[in-house]
Amino acid sequence: MKWAVGFCVFAMGLLSACQADSEFSTWPCRFAYDNALHNDATLASALLADAPGTFCTITESVQAGVKYLNFQNNQGLSSRQPETAMEQQADFVLGLNNGIVVGFQNSQLDASGNYLIVAYDVQCPNCVRNYDNYVSPHYAIQVASTGIATCKKCGKHYDLNNGGILQDGQQGDRNLEKYAAATTGPFGHISVGTKR
Repeated sequence: MKWAVGFCVFAMGLLSACQADSEFSTWPCRFAYDNALHNDATLASALLADAPGTFCTITESVQAGVKYLNFQNNQGLSSRQPETAMEQQADFVLGLNNGIVVGFQNSQLDASGNYLIVAYDVQCPNCVRNYDNYVSPHYAIQVASTGIATCKKCGKHYDLNNGGILQDGQQGDRNLEKYAAATTGPFGHISVGTKR
């Protein structure tokens, strides 16, 4: 149990580092999950550093008073897990539109030659409107097996394997909102959040 607490402290420190890093979104996001406890294969498939290009969309739902985390990867797997009492108390914030996407991108490596884990908001950043400090997010992206995400409303395409960049936009259009992410592996811990 001490290692879990230690990892959470490490991950939260990682997520709170680099305040001025404009690479990461300021949109709200807070998610920490112990897949060693749940052994969810759908989530695990996106957390394999040696098999980049698989992405998992994570959403939260309530059915008959029970909170669930829903996992769907871009290779056709889906699953859901009931939240533990501790997870419910953590009060996850899954981005602006109740959803984040996580996985290892296959086109960029870190300084050590490892694939990079990434996390994105499912809300299309080009369809968000801010009316007198009221944000109206209603348009989620859908991720194809190729790692290309498409907005159902505007039809814009984003490359998840390349930093969430917009493939077919116009000047002034935005890339996907990106969050800081850390994982200990497919059946370990994952943390995703806003850097502050």
